[in-house]
Amino acid sequence: MFFQRCVLDRYIISGGKPLYGEVNISGAKNAAVAILPAALLCSDVCVIDNVPMVSDILTELEIFRELGVKADVIASNTVRIDARALNTYIATSSLNQKFRASYYLLGTFLSRFGRAKVSMPGGCNFGGERPIDQHIKGFEALGASVDVDGGIISAVSDDGLRGTHIYFDRVTVGGTINVMLAAVLTPGLTILENVAKEPHVVDLASFLNTMGADVIGAGTNLIRIRGVSSLHGCNYSIIPDQIEAGTYLAAVMATSGKVTVKNVIPRHLECITEKLREMGGEITAGEDSVTVTRTGRISPVNVRALPYPGFPTDMQPQFAAALSLADGESTITEEVWDNRFKYADALCAMGANIEVKPQKAVINGVASLSGASVVACDLRAGAAMVIAGLAAKGTTTVTNIHYVERGYENIVLKLRSLGADISLVKDE
Repeated sequence: MFFQRCVLDRYIISGGKPLYGEVNISGAKNAAVAILPAALLCSDVCVIDNVPMVSDILTELEIFRELGVKADVIASNTVRIDARALNTYIATSSLNQKFRASYYLLGTFLSRFGRAKVSMPGGCNFGGERPIDQHIKGFEALGASVDVDGGIISAVSDDGLRGTHIYFDRVTVGGTINVMLAAVLTPGLTILENVAKEPHVVDLASFLNTMGADVIGAGTNLIRIRGVSSLHGCNYSIIPDQIEAGTYLAAVMATSGKVTVKNVIPRHLECITEKLREMGGEITAGEDSVTVTRTGRISPVNVRALPYPGFPTDMQPQFAAALSLADGESTITEEVWDNRFKYADALCAMGANIEVKPQKAVINGVASLSGASVVACDLRAGAAMVIAGLAAKGTTTVTNIHYVERGYENIVLKLRSLGADISLVKDE
């Protein structure tokens, strides 16, 4: 019933207002959903700060509690994980189907117990598959037998895992993280090659090392993991959210104005801010902040979504919303997911001119967008619709906002603090 109510909740946006001010960026959701399961690797207590209180995190903590883990929010963005009572390797709750990152329990359980049984994850649907073949390849190379049957993934290593050399057939964030989790307690040296280099992969490695792991090379093409016999609890603070910051920067480009995003790591945003400069934005980077100013018409650009340090796939829908108002033709090429342009229909309903081709969207900028009722089809698509609504003339209603709530903490309050006219209307 709670999920159904969330589906019917909606944002009401009265657009056409420039954004001004400062906004504090929360901790990185993509880092948190990997670091929290990593805390289950030790029979000890971990206190993790700068955790974004978004629905994905709340779901993950509830899954932990069902497993017998004490998972408590002890401050506004601080979580205490006590996994000393964890004695099961089975996680087949229906809650797993609420978000994709539940599959990180596979690597965690395989590492801690030598076996894992986890139901297939859910999350955003981009119109294509989210394959886990590279996860399975890594687990099998470490010595596990893996079986997928009836929506349940089972992995077992009767003879024990062993360090090995794994070359991923393609760059995969989820696969990199899951095999890292499986390898940290595996005897011997594990070498992972052609790995993902995203900031949240590096943050996971830093957390594991703080727990006593031996992980070297995260952020490069090759990660070396020397297995340790056990890990211990620790205190840790999660990095800022690169994608949340980029979303607010893109919103300023769409609406005009001047906004400073604070509590960020500017170098993590360079792949985004360089495109904003091409679009005509004025960018000023501080020690832990980035300011964007947009006054004139947006210049068209070509965007190619690639693994980090390339332009993030998780930012291309938000840029599409802004580029819908550019003075000319832009293209967005997607090289991470097979189909991530389902949001185009909603933007076109607001007056955008977007032609979707295989792996590419061609956007001919228009002078203005008009408010409409639109339905979010995934997390970042929902953010794009919010951005379009902020820039549009008239009123926009965004439904299916449970997707947006998965990844943006207090988005309505933060946007209102910048001068946006946006409200959350709950189905009573």
